[in-house]
Amino acid sequence: MSRTRLAVVFGGRSTEHAISCVSAGSVLAAVDRERYDVVAVGITPDGRWVLAPDDPALLALSGRELPSVKDGQALALPGDPTVGGLVPLEDGPELLGRVDVVFPLLHGPYGEDGTLQGLLELAGVPYVGSGVLASAAAMDKTVARVLLSAAGIAVTPAVAVRAARWAADPSGVTEQVRELGLPVFVKPARGGSSIGISKVTDLADLPRAVEDALRCDPKVLVEAAVVGREVECGILEDSSGVPQASVPAEIRVVGDHEFYDFEAKYLDGATVLDVPADLPAELTARLQALARRAYDALDCEGLARVDFFVGPDGSLTVNEVNTMPGFTPTSMFPRMWAASGLDYPALVDRLVSAALRRGTGLR
Repeated sequence: MSRTRLAVVFGGRSTEHAISCVSAGSVLAAVDRERYDVVAVGITPDGRWVLAPDDPALLALSGRELPSVKDGQALALPGDPTVGGLVPLEDGPELLGRVDVVFPLLHGPYGEDGTLQGLLELAGVPYVGSGVLASAAAMDKTVARVLLSAAGIAVTPAVAVRAARWAADPSGVTEQVRELGLPVFVKPARGGSSIGISKVTDLADLPRAVEDALRCDPKVLVEAAVVGREVECGILEDSSGVPQASVPAEIRVVGDHEFYDFEAKYLDGATVLDVPADLPAELTARLQALARRAYDALDCEGLARVDFFVGPDGSLTVNEVNTMPGFTPTSMFPRMWAASGLDYPALVDRLVSAALRRGTGLR
């Protein structure tokens, strides 16, 4: 019997291009080559689709240069598709061949936000992860908050700011932020990997923080700070399509970092990851149940990572829901599932198998 042909799509036009490349390297290394015939499809920062070398080591090496992602630079996928053994997709259809299923390892806009999912639906190609609606809703933190709140799930108080509104009425926005109370966190509404986020403890610093976030996204979210531990939980569907929760994991920021920013997350070892988190059994069960509720509230499919703030009194506040969490060697999603008894290769196989069962179209 012929093997299932799996396309791993990565890179992309967002500021998370580099993280996507590293995620792809990890997945390519874990795929069972006896079950799957793998083709690596990259999207360059300027939107070119290319056939990339199926070389996990090549992509893993890009992690050494992660600081360049903050400047929007490409790593394993340069803008010129003739560099590094890349083949423009339009020039190599015989190399691509048929594709049975896609693992879309794109993070951020232009991939994780429903755009690629819609393309694959139109093409009738099954894919890993949530559909168009859930992908778009979870990517936009302002929309996700509305849906989570409607489901009775606590979220952080926040103000959404469009670029045009900021330009026309910065004092009005500042007054709304004042009502939230300081400190606040200013972040792109549709971004990830802690890129473009600032902590503001003085309203005089708000304009700089908003402008930094606007460089990543024309819509910005200003959130009130929440006192609590940062705890995450992975969701994965079983063979019947029922969402199951992993053991939770806690992120503890150490050193000179005030919060879990890009440098703390990827570069200088400023975080301690406790997998599983040291939580009472009752609180763990409550958090897992709420993670499944958040997953259902956004109509997610396949997988998600739900991020919480756990208050000193045991209260739970959802920070965000990520429909395509990172798959790098240090990413929490695969680590939580490994601690739950599902190793990385088995996790990848389960996700691809679920995508094939689900197929495409309305469901």
